[in-house]
Amino acid sequence: MEPSRSLIDDLPADQAPPRANGEMVFAEPWEARAFGIALALSADGHYEWESFRQSLIRSIGRWESAHAVEDAGWSYYERWLEALENMLAECELVVPGELDQRTEEFTRRARDEAF
Repeated sequence: MEPSRSLIDDLPADQAPPRANGEMVFAEPWEARAFGIALALSADGHYEWESFRQSLIRSIGRWESAHAVEDAGWSYYERWLEALENMLAECELVVPGELDQRTEEFTRRARDEAF
């Protein structure tokens, strides 16, 4: 039996998540959560994976257009998170401003849910 492939296995190298020895690498817990949320929402039918992939490509493209290649501020998962936020808004899964409000609440520790 052939091992099952996931949606991310088919991403081109320049769009694929960082890996080490074939395993995905998450530097921070939020990166793994954002990754899982994007996959789960697609699997649950909230949007097509290709739509997310195109959103990710646009996010990467915007960053590349605004930064030099050697810019140390590059973060794949920040681009992933931006693509996810765009999909949440585009698919009306959150109301406008809700993400900003909740981010601000977590930043000032008014919310402390652990996910």
